[in-house]
Amino acid sequence: MDPSYSEEAEAYREKIQAFLGEHLPADWQGMGALNEEQLATFMAEWREILSANRLLAPSWPAEYGGAGLSALEKVIMAEEFQKAGVPTGGNNDVFSIQMVGNTILNWGSDEMKAEFLPKIIAGEYVFCQGYSEPNAGSDLAALMCKAELDGDEWVINGQKIWTSAGMSANWIFVLTRTDFTSSKHKGITFLLVPMEQPGVEVRPIAMMSGESEFNETFFTDARTAKENVVGEVNGGWAVAMTLLGYERGEAAATTPIAFRTELDRLLAMAKERGVADDPVIRQRLAWAYSKVEVMRFMGMGTLTRFVNGHQPGPAESLFKLYWSEYHKAVTELSVDILGADAMWIEGQRPMTSFSTDLPGAPNSSASWVGTFFNARAGTIYAGTSQVQRNIVGEMVLGLPKEPKPPAEAAKA
Repeated sequence: MDPSYSEEAEAYREKIQAFLGEHLPADWQGMGALNEEQLATFMAEWREILSANRLLAPSWPAEYGGAGLSALEKVIMAEEFQKAGVPTGGNNDVFSIQMVGNTILNWGSDEMKAEFLPKIIAGEYVFCQGYSEPNAGSDLAALMCKAELDGDEWVINGQKIWTSAGMSANWIFVLTRTDFTSSKHKGITFLLVPMEQPGVEVRPIAMMSGESEFNETFFTDARTAKENVVGEVNGGWAVAMTLLGYERGEAAATTPIAFRTELDRLLAMAKERGVADDPVIRQRLAWAYSKVEVMRFMGMGTLTRFVNGHQPGPAESLFKLYWSEYHKAVTELSVDILGADAMWIEGQRPMTSFSTDLPGAPNSSASWVGTFFNARAGTIYAGTSQVQRNIVGEMVLGLPKEPKPPAEAAKA
């Protein structure tokens, strides 16, 4: 792994910088400096600009609306976008592009790619995720949402939960049980299902913050076309794991940039509050800096694997485990730096419930305390830390599987 950039890579950086200079206002301070109404308008307009310039899914082939960029060029783009305080996509594009779009590229037929990928780029198809169920969270393979073939359509019945941004999506990728006679990891089929039909109901889940970014989704004789299967019928577990690899791994080379931006803001707040010279605070800040640097090199390792043709796999769980546990600790530090002010919430709250606040966000107690609360969720969503440790131990290090309880204890 070479942590330096080639002359060609730096030339591409200059191209991205020129693009940003052309399309951002002269007084631009970052998304975090906008209010909610301004942010919504900017996000819609910015997504159109990215789409027109083939930068929404920059690594996709041109025939599907991408630019065919290399993995390194994509990282450079993410770096410069983060520095400028702008997103690389719209609100649902983590699900639509990074997760299911890349999975369709990997597993989908030519006909499916031609049908779905351009419409995802155009914003015509907006996806959310249908994985977890009330009784199938960390043990995802225990899912019971049922799909049965009826002529040329699949009929779906069951429930999904923690459907992030489900209220703004019109399609959902759903793991369904299509064979109840096989072992639980078999008999699962990965379906693409339209949400704008009578058999799909989305109910918001109120969070302690008062927001409702999560939902529960109910399917009652909902239907989707027979050909809307990604991969093979009853072979959806492998497809699901590919998607989780993209969710956990593709961001590994770019997410550290966001954490470095957040850490720089935390360092500035420590100086503003006169605690930067406190030996304990300095030690904790130094710890955070070292972790972000380690994270950056982990991301470069992921990038190297992608460049060499490897697909996301179990090793990507290392990064998910690392960043989520780091973020829990560094936001605890932010609250300690705030001190008693953390009990008096004022200013602009985080504009997102995931990961860091937006670039350019103010050093307000509302922003930091909100991010502190959100960081706890980071060790749960996309697979809990315990699940990630099991994956790393069993599938990366080759350790024995965790022993299962005796049948009598399981029934108790």
